[in-house]
Amino acid sequence: MMKIIGTTIHHWWVKWLRKKVDLSPLNQDELLDNLRQSHKKNIIDSGVLGMMEGVVRIDNLQVRDVMIPRSRMQFLHINDNYHSILTQVRETGHSRYPVFDDDRDDVEGILLVKDLLKYVGQETEFNIKDIMRSTFNVPESTKLDNLLTSFRDKRNHMALVINEYGGTAGLITIEDVLEQIVGDIDDEHDEIDDHKKDIIEHDDHYRVKAETEIKYFNDFFSSQLAQDKFDTIGGVVTHEFGRIPKSGEELQLGNLNFHIKTSDGRRITLLQVKEAPSN
Repeated sequence: MMKIIGTTIHHWWVKWLRKKVDLSPLNQDELLDNLRQSHKKNIIDSGVLGMMEGVVRIDNLQVRDVMIPRSRMQFLHINDNYHSILTQVRETGHSRYPVFDDDRDDVEGILLVKDLLKYVGQETEFNIKDIMRSTFNVPESTKLDNLLTSFRDKRNHMALVINEYGGTAGLITIEDVLEQIVGDIDDEHDEIDDHKKDIIEHDDHYRVKAETEIKYFNDFFSSQLAQDKFDTIGGVVTHEFGRIPKSGEELQLGNLNFHIKTSDGRRITLLQVKEAPSN
């Protein structure tokens, strides 16, 4: 995977694009329009178009937009024994775990599950401090394209997200970033749940995919948005605007505030939703 985002591949990709696509637009909207025209002319297929749109899209996203919030993180305690850790690994299926000491703002390091193998048959010799890896910390405001470069350069697959007070805000993996380009990546440990990534809670808002089914959205927020005309929350919001809204625009429906986080000119892709303060 690392080679795909390496310098050599990058240069080859740009040369190929220059032969196939007009790369002289003045802004991202014009670039996306040119890419879609190339798709209509069968120069690039729909899969390639989707990935190109994703590459452009991550330029507008920060770590806080896609991270796993602290409330959904799985931690280990520095005093956990070998068997209790194995039990948690079996239950959650992750490959990396933050290890904390006094509290969850005090993360001491990262445990890689593969490092537990050396203690098979020698469980009494286990000491979590001997195999903890150092943390890779990033602020919430880090741009995703910069983080992807850091993941490559530092050969890390996971970063701990730190808030403005130095506490733990969440975590983000290279998979979370790549999913913004290629779409959801499910493995054999992921639960079969079509909605598990559609709505993710953060400290003061929710990150909502525009393709979230309106029925599921209503059930989640106890809202009563119309379900008879549109299948997705993105369709409802677009209808209320009367056009394709741009990133940064806002709208209130009932007791919910909608902030357009990303829009690619053809459709909304990501929303930030907050409950409106009561009067």
